[in-house]
Amino acid sequence: MAFNKREHLKTNIEVLQLVFLLEKEKRQATETERQLLMKYSGFGGLKFVLNPADKANDIDRWVKSEQDLFALTQELHHLLRENAQDEKQYYRYVDSIKASVLTAFYTPPSVIGAIADSFQENQINIERFLEPSAGTGSFIEAFRNESLSHITAYEKEFLTGKLLKQLYPDNNIRVAGFEEIPDKDKESYDVIASNIPFGDASIFDFSYIRSKDPVRVQAARSIHNYFFLKSIDMLRNGGLLAFITSQGVLNSAKNEPIRQALIQNCNLVSAIRLPNNLFTDYAGTEVGSDLIVLQKNNAKSGLSQREQQFCSTYTTSDNTSNSMLFENVQHIVQTTSYQATDMYGKSALIYEHEGGIEGIAKDLKRILFDDISNHLDSDLYNGHNTTETISEVSIAKAITPVIVVEKEKADTGKSRADANFSASQLSLFGLYENTPDIKYKPPKRKRFIH
Repeated sequence: MAFNKREHLKTNIEVLQLVFLLEKEKRQATETERQLLMKYSGFGGLKFVLNPADKANDIDRWVKSEQDLFALTQELHHLLRENAQDEKQYYRYVDSIKASVLTAFYTPPSVIGAIADSFQENQINIERFLEPSAGTGSFIEAFRNESLSHITAYEKEFLTGKLLKQLYPDNNIRVAGFEEIPDKDKESYDVIASNIPFGDASIFDFSYIRSKDPVRVQAARSIHNYFFLKSIDMLRNGGLLAFITSQGVLNSAKNEPIRQALIQNCNLVSAIRLPNNLFTDYAGTEVGSDLIVLQKNNAKSGLSQREQQFCSTYTTSDNTSNSMLFENVQHIVQTTSYQATDMYGKSALIYEHEGGIEGIAKDLKRILFDDISNHLDSDLYNGHNTTETISEVSIAKAITPVIVVEKEKADTGKSRADANFSASQLSLFGLYENTPDIKYKPPKRKRFIH
């Protein structure tokens, strides 16, 4: 089903009307009302709602293709003004929508369900669960069960946070940024799962900004990197992180220090590349994303070959950067692929799945279930004493600068030649252009043999 801007906006207005009504009547939603609340999809893909719409002749400033949405946009702003205590609160609502336009691309529930089912079917018992960027709570909905005794969720957008509190009144819902999580929560969660925000927005967490660790300073400059490192802080030893994130996290050569920091204290459970049409029906956009699952391991003593690949990138013949993990197409959810340009006009390899959302969810679950079965350390997760015994390479040798190699041709993908670190990176979101490199003297490079 194609993304329909009118229907998404109309549904969002109906949901917000209900949220304001519930607040006025000081009651919780009925089960029927709750089902409506869960249809809220944010304003990703609805950028036009920020166009001027105060006066009738403002429509002349709109592009013709969106003028039929002018009246509905006026209805939205009327609703916000009518339910705001004053002008200041109205603008707070507008700012919330503006943030949603830039970052809210909600994951289809069936895809989240595939992740949660893979955890459950591998008998991963979860007592303490954290969602650091909750949106409408789809990850909470998918993961919650009888064993879950504690759920914490953070949602910074004001309007979405109001809705989230209505959906999950019995849980610890914080309408605040993830950076406000207290230090007492460190190393306390079993599982942290989310579709995290992406972008080059800085995070004002002084423990990172003023850190003596240059990697933490770098992470504070881009929200996606911050979410990864901060979440590892919050996981107990053996706990699991499952994030859907931009492909740039694994593709970017500049992001290598972040990947190194993650893999020093985590086992790689799974990394799966998702098709570009994952968000098409829900947010009207085609972007590249990955699912990354890590298990915290404070006693890590070595890296497997796939964990070395997690840290490494290569440059393709058209001078784009790609993760070495995905030379193996078995971990890419797709039915077709082709070379094209991304949303910023850069050359990129585009993956699509012809089976729609249900086909994507089915293939994702198959790959993820096998990865958890093969790579989860169950003893570590369940709190038994265990020591990582990977003998392929010690951490001291494995944590080396990104191995940047150049692919000669698509049909001879196994042949490579050395290249330098200045290779252009691939990022469908343009996330890293403003991120300074971490300066250090690299040791001698080593070529991986596959």
